Amino acid sequence: MTTGTPSPPLRPAPRSKLRRYVPLGIAAWMVLEIWLLTQVASAWGGLTVFLLLLAGLVLGGLVIKRAGRRAFKGWSEQLQQVQRGEMPERNPRAGGNALTMVAGLLLMMPGVVSDGVGLVLLLPPVRSVLTKRVERSMESRMSKAGPGTFENAFQQARIHRPDGKVVQGEVIRDDAPSAPSAPDEARDQGPRPPLTG
Repeated sequence: MTTGTPSPPLRPAPRSKLRRYVPLGIAAWMVLEIWLLTQVASAWGGLTVFLLLLAGLVLGGLVIKRAGRRAFKGWSEQLQQVQRGEMPERNPRAGGNALTMVAGLLLMMPGVVSDGVGLVLLLPPVRSVLTKRVERSMESRMSKAGPGTFENAFQQARIHRPDGKVVQGEVIRDDAPSAPSAPDEARDQGPRPPLTG
């Protein structure tokens, strides 16, 4: 039984600007890509467009394969460091590998603009500038988040020895010994004699 005033109707949460404009941006980008492909096809012919798309697909696949190998090598080196009990070093090439993979994906996508952006991302100076900006942005977000973030929890969950090595283990408290329960007492008394009767 309910009494009192009815609750006000729930209003939908306001849409963020990002959620509002990203679909429009993607649609405009697709229209631009199609228009540019038709312009290239009318100027140089359909075979040229086909060869451009094929070259972008092949080059993008090679770029992603190379960046994936470098990323896998970095991850395996970090895993070996963890297995040796060492703190894994931060891989400075991780951000560059991620941007290289993005460049490969852009090259594989059909279109002139995506190919151009992908080729620009393959330039080392552009990658280094973008990597530094992304790292600064991530560090500022993590510092704004404060204590209790995933990174802090991960760091607090490790036990460090004085020499800097990480020790895996668990903490066992010796505060108050608990009385064993009935099944534990029976188990501790040893085997029971067989019943005769």
